[in-house]
Amino acid sequence: MTVFVITFLLGCLSVMTVRGRHGNWPAGMPVARPRLVAVGGTYEGGQGRPSDAYVVQERLIAAARGVGGGDSAQAAAALALGAVVAARPQHGEEGLDECAQAAHRAVRTATLTGPALTGPAGPGSAGPGSAGPGPAGPEPAGPEPVSTLDLVVLERAEIPRLRFAHVGDGEIWHCPKGGEPRRLTTPHASGVGPPTDGAGLLPALTPEIGSVVLRPGDRVAIVTDGAIKALGTARMMVLLAGGASPAACLDRMYDEMAAAEPKGDATVIIAEFVTA
Repeated sequence: MTVFVITFLLGCLSVMTVRGRHGNWPAGMPVARPRLVAVGGTYEGGQGRPSDAYVVQERLIAAARGVGGGDSAQAAAALALGAVVAARPQHGEEGLDECAQAAHRAVRTATLTGPALTGPAGPGSAGPGSAGPGPAGPEPAGPEPVSTLDLVVLERAEIPRLRFAHVGDGEIWHCPKGGEPRRLTTPHASGVGPPTDGAGLLPALTPEIGSVVLRPGDRVAIVTDGAIKALGTARMMVLLAGGASPAACLDRMYDEMAAAEPKGDATVIIAEFVTA
């Protein structure tokens, strides 16, 4: 039986507070600021191999899927997300292209410089055909770890915008209030097999970068490959287009993923843009 865990990240919200003083809030001061109110979780696949990781902050949401099998896959996803958080793109310290490049360097450097991600038969160790001393010899290396990456940043300005970056086979959707959901990113080219442009895979990375204007009530969704395969694009669009709250929408997706029993992890994050 598939075991699944859902984690609601409602603690990511932030409102303005007064520190070191008491009394009423000054007249005319805002009580909140534009932000992304997010709910999300990872449905654990039936293979028992964790691969997905995600992070939700006030104006930054990112998800990664590690490819390569075993602990190395989750480590690759964690490295990619760690680089994103360290870059602080929501504070304008790094552009999203450079942010994606930082994730790429983190995964690729770890893969090329040591066995931490590739296991005992990583780069530099004996592979198939080596004359190992029987059972004590190293096992053949598996696929080198790669990470997909999808991240969005809320840019607070006179006209709020959502900036996004995409690498690999996940998807980012924009769901305008009262309108039809629209996929912002280009689908994975082959639709099967590992991503062809994942972080850490090739010497050079070319992330897909873009932006979209946001209005109050608009939503954005990030989904990893496992959720896409379990639900299908057409069904995903129907569920995102419903008038239910983000939490209710996520619950429905989990119900349908439970029926599909995906083999791999399936992550869904739905965030609503609010201004008050």
